[in-house]
Amino acid sequence: MMKILDHLEEWLITLLIGGATLITFTAVVHRYMSGYAIPGLQDWLLSLNFSWAQELTIIMFVWMAKFGAAYGVRTGVHVGVDVLINKLQDKNRAKFVLFGLAAGALFTGVVATLGAHFVWENGAHYSFLQWLGKDTGDLPDPPTTPDLEWPTWMVYSAVPLGSSLMCFRFLQVAVGFIRTGELPHHDHSHVDGLEEENEVPKDVNWYGMDDNTHPHDLTHKPHGEPREPRS
Repeated sequence: MMKILDHLEEWLITLLIGGATLITFTAVVHRYMSGYAIPGLQDWLLSLNFSWAQELTIIMFVWMAKFGAAYGVRTGVHVGVDVLINKLQDKNRAKFVLFGLAAGALFTGVVATLGAHFVWENGAHYSFLQWLGKDTGDLPDPPTTPDLEWPTWMVYSAVPLGSSLMCFRFLQVAVGFIRTGELPHHDHSHVDGLEEENEVPKDVNWYGMDDNTHPHDLTHKPHGEPREPRS
């Protein structure tokens, strides 16, 4: 179950940032190409409406940032100042680490709770009653975004959903630290996709490679072997 959640989290972040980048690129190309007086093409480009692109990319980046923060907690990407904590004895260090994780869980839990209440009052209550076919009473229609005309409560749902996931990740890391005594660590020098086993060993003999892409020592030979005559 946890692996499924991890993969969903990663795929959501990837799709959001990839989609936002593609939309931004398309909108910029459309804007500049529309300025060229190319018969047929210019009229077709001007008929396309990309006024919604900026609003959608902002929404996508907000959602990506909220769920990316939860991903950062799980993988140890977030930057932390732990110089003093690392100088403490193991017992005291563990207490401070757990306190920090508990504080993070408490803060994100509070944000998730307040965010959920805000989303509910911002129009989610009305929409849910409408979907269920019940009377909405005196509840006002939910406000919408300017360009896409989406209910704003859907956009703001990134706050309670992302904060709830982040709170869960803090608790997950805390439980893992209690069990193993280790925190998730991200190696910033590692680049995904590069095979470390293909790296050249440090003690390689560059002059011993039998190819034409590396330098060869033509004047110095191991002891006992004849040397090349100099021209």
